[in-house]
Amino acid sequence: MSHRDPPGIIAPHIPADAYRRAEATGQPVVIVVQSTDQTGRPLRHYLYPLAIAGAATMGVFGLVAAFLALLDFAAHTAAAIGGVAGTLGIGGISLKLARPTGK
Repeated sequence: MSHRDPPGIIAPHIPADAYRRAEATGQPVVIVVQSTDQTGRPLRHYLYPLAIAGAATMGVFGLVAAFLALLDFAAHTAAAIGGVAGTLGIGGISLKLARPTGK
């Protein structure tokens, strides 16, 4: 019959007959405790993927911010060139790049 202790018991139970036999003969009592594995996963199993995902998210946010800043700069540059140049003519075709502000 296998004896199992309920969880939470620190010291294993030594049967009385084994203790008395060891006490009478002077033999040492050897206690073998089988340790159990952890019930859950360690924190590092969750922390590494979250750190990598966070770094990737920050990188994507930075890339999007840089792209939007570049588009904003390009739009302002095109507006400034259109305002200064007025009418642009190439090969007989004239294009008005900006609307007149005075009318």
